[in-house]
Amino acid sequence: MGVGVNTFTDEFTSPVSATRLFKALILEAHNLYPKITPLGIKSIDTIEGDGDGLMTHLKHKIDALDEEKMIYAYTLIEGGELLTTEKIESISYEMKFEPSPVGGCIGNNTTKYHIKEGFEIKEEDIKEGKEKAFGVFKAIEAFLLENPNAYV
Repeated sequence: MGVGVNTFTDEFTSPVSATRLFKALILEAHNLYPKITPLGIKSIDTIEGDGDGLMTHLKHKIDALDEEKMIYAYTLIEGGELLTTEKIESISYEMKFEPSPVGGCIGNNTTKYHIKEGFEIKEEDIKEGKEKAFGVFKAIEAFLLENPNAYV
């Protein structure tokens, strides 16, 4: 009755500074996401202290938030891909942002799919979700590039 774990790691770069991107994507997400993607995200409400957040039909548990090191870790515990497949127990994410030596930032996103016994997940199984998340990232990045004084 064990749970398997599939880990996927993606690196990304952005012309936006690490501190601005971290602030916009993580610290101010509850204000910015509904403005940038009003059709996809209507609101973000924190429902329990600094712990759980409810995003439209997703519930995330915040596992770690280190503003100094620009690291954010959370676990999807309800909704989203958990509703669309019986294969997944939970999904945990860790995002790290750091300044790039050539300007902008380099980021790493590690995703761990905790798979129920008897099932498996392949990278092609999660392609659609990754593409949607990348679309939101690019929309926020574009907003920050168009508004250089926002989230400084």
